Amino acid sequence: MKKVFKLTVFLLLVVLAGFAKPKPSDEAQIRQALDSTSAGWNKGNLQQYLGAYTPDAQEMGPNGPRGGVEVIENTMKNGFWKTGRPLQVLRYQHVNVRLLGKENALVTGQYVLTGGERPDRTGWFTTVWTKTKEGWRMIFDHS
Repeated sequence: MKKVFKLTVFLLLVVLAGFAKPKPSDEAQIRQALDSTSAGWNKGNLQQYLGAYTPDAQEMGPNGPRGGVEVIENTMKNGFWKTGRPLQVLRYQHVNVRLLGKENALVTGQYVLTGGERPDRTGWFTTVWTKTKEGWRMIFDHS
């Protein structure tokens, strides 16, 4: 009887495991978080855009690194978001995710801003990511 019960439980676990969604790879999770920034940008949702940063994230400014997500938020509000939302649509291309161990990654790529009756703008970026309890988040942004 115990053997039948154990076998039944084992088979049930095997069947249920087949229905479990596989966890996306670290690279896929980082790409998803990066994509959430452009989605937030394109919806005019600054908080969604900033959601990919850690609270103490830094950005590269004209005089060197400066930090805190509040500083990044102010940079956006005083620049691309002056009118309350960006005037152009954002997308990324040539994105390369390079894992630096199990908890950090270097992400490079090109941002492209189009539309809004303005000339297209492009530029290259480098971001550093770390794995947090909330998922992968940027700790440094040089764009």
